[in-house]
Amino acid sequence: MSRAFVCGCQGKVLTAEERDFLRDSDPFGLILFKRNVEAPAQVRALIAEFRAIVGRDAAVLVDQEGGRVQRLGPPRWRAYPAAARLGALEMPLVRREEMVRQAAALLGQDLRDLGITIDCAPVMDVPVPGAHDVIGDRAFSREPEIVARLGRAAALGLADAGVMPVMKHIPGHGRAGVDSHLDLPVVHASLDQLAADFLPFKANADLPAAMTAHVVYTALDPERPGTLSPRVVSFIRNEIGFDGLLFSDDLSMQALSGTLRARAEAAFAAGVDIALHCNGDLAEAEAVAGAAPSLESQALARAEGAASWRGQPAASFDPVDVWTQIQASLAISA
Repeated sequence: MSRAFVCGCQGKVLTAEERDFLRDSDPFGLILFKRNVEAPAQVRALIAEFRAIVGRDAAVLVDQEGGRVQRLGPPRWRAYPAAARLGALEMPLVRREEMVRQAAALLGQDLRDLGITIDCAPVMDVPVPGAHDVIGDRAFSREPEIVARLGRAAALGLADAGVMPVMKHIPGHGRAGVDSHLDLPVVHASLDQLAADFLPFKANADLPAAMTAHVVYTALDPERPGTLSPRVVSFIRNEIGFDGLLFSDDLSMQALSGTLRARAEAAFAAGVDIALHCNGDLAEAEAVAGAAPSLESQALARAEGAASWRGQPAASFDPVDVWTQIQASLAISA
C-alpha cells in the first residue's frame, strides 16, 4: 500500500539514493519539473523507471497550466497560452468554454503520451486588484462566475484526454498580497467578501481533486494557513462541499515554517489526504515520508474515486486542427 505523499527528484534520471528512497517509502506519486524534462523518450524512461521501482502504475504529476507555468515547452512541446488569454477571447462564453476544453484536451494528450496522469491544473483562483501577481494571468478572469465555468471546461478537457485535473488553490489564493512560495500571505477579508473567492470551488465541488492554499484567512483561522488548518479544511469539506482528493500545496514553500516533518504532520492532522513535496531535496523528502501515513480508508477511497477521471481513452479529435483554431482565435483577440 502506497504512502500518502508525492515527491520530486533532482534530475533527468534517478540517482541510486533516489531509487532506494522510492523503493523504501513507496510514495503515491512522483511530480516532474523543468529540471526533470529534456525530451519525450527521456521523460517516458524516467516515468517507467519510477513505476518499476514502486511496482505499480503509480501517479505521475506535473504543473502544466500554460503561460508562465509550463514544465513542458518548446521546442519539444507546444507553448500553450495562459488561462487569462483564453478567458479574454472575443467570443461568446459558451464558445470560450469549448475552446478552453479543446485546449486542455490537447494539453492533456501531450501529458498522457508521456505517461503523466495528473495535471495540477486548472487554477480556479479569482485575482483581485492590488493582490500579488503570483496568480495574475494564471487565472481565467477576475469574474468568479467566468472562472468557475472556464475552469470546469479545462478540467473536463484534461479528463477527455485521460488526465486527472487538480483544481487550485482551494479555498482561494486570489487575494494574497505576497507570493506564498516566498512568504506567508495573510488575508483579512470577511466571509462575505471571501464568498467570491469560494464560488469557483463551490461550483466545481464535484471535481476529483484539489490543492490547498498556503494562505491565512483570518475569518476562518487567524493563526494557521489553510494547508495546516483543521478549520479551513473543515470549511472546504462542509461549506464549499468538496469531498474529493485533497493535496497540499508544496510543503517546501517558504509560506510554511517549522521542519518538513512538522509541516507534513500538521497537514495530515488538518485533514489533507496527500502531502506534496516538490524540490527534490532527498533529506526533506525523507522527513515528509516519515510523517506520511499509508494511503487507506477515506483517503484511499477518494484516491480511487479520483482515479476514475484518468485512464479513459483520449477523446477523438484532430490535434492539428484544434491547435490551428486556438492559434487563430488568439491572433484575432490579440
